[in-house]
Amino acid sequence: MTNKKLVLTTAGSAEEARKIAHTLVEGKLAACVNIVPQIQSVYRWQGKTEEAQEWLLIIKTTDAAFERVKDAIKKMHSYEVPECIAVEIENGSPEYLNWITESVEKS
Repeated sequence: MTNKKLVLTTAGSAEEARKIAHTLVEGKLAACVNIVPQIQSVYRWQGKTEEAQEWLLIIKTTDAAFERVKDAIKKMHSYEVPECIAVEIENGSPEYLNWITESVEKS
């Protein structure tokens, strides 16, 4: 087990995805954010099944920075209830994991 996380969120446009990604990386809340373009999402919202094109963000960060990442996403996001799911990184190359640590500002 490491002290690193992958955080997943979606955005409603490419511009919003880029804004979130740049803010997180430039603010040293994330080492890297991958933007996966134009995924098709099907979801339940307010009692109805909805469908939308979204952009998936895969955020690499640390446990210590997760709350700040979550707060930043909520503050910048256009959605009423933005996705923010954290997954523990169990293992990885030591060099990459160290790079995440070095890239993310400690609280």
